[in-house]
Amino acid sequence: MRNYATAQNVGGRGLQCDATAVRTAPDGTRAYVVLDGIGTSDTIRDWTRKTAARLATRAARRGDAESALRALYEEIAADPDRQDPYERRYLPSAAAVVAVAVPGQPLTVAWAGDSRAYLLRRGIAHRLTDDHNLRRVYPPTATQPEGGNRNVITSYLGAVATDEECGASTATR
Repeated sequence: MRNYATAQNVGGRGLQCDATAVRTAPDGTRAYVVLDGIGTSDTIRDWTRKTAARLATRAARRGDAESALRALYEEIAADPDRQDPYERRYLPSAAAVVAVAVPGQPLTVAWAGDSRAYLLRRGIAHRLTDDHNLRRVYPPTATQPEGGNRNVITSYLGAVATDEECGASTATR
């Protein structure tokens, strides 16, 4: 069995709204989840903890990071309260990373938002993911050297648009 660890630094905040979860299926498949809650409140903290556990359980059962994350993304987006643009601004949401280790198979990783996954090999961290933000949609160019705003994430648990819809809605900036 491989070891894993998590650590959190609350920093200047009085409340930590990030959450982690690990689940192991009977066949030995293990899912690791990190959620970065967007905002700071008891509601967001509680939602990210519950949602991290749901995602880890689903990913371990499916044995696939991407299908588990997509299914939960769509389930959360289908909530009728999230269809109202005003209401959804006040509902909990989070950036997410899920990794699934199936015995004898390569690790699968899926993410939404600006949470990142790294592979630590021989003391060197290798970044496995790219942030889902406007800079990814609009990379720097000669005419716009800054590119899109890296602080605006385009995909996260709690968003209602699919990846394709996010790209299409921002394609005509």
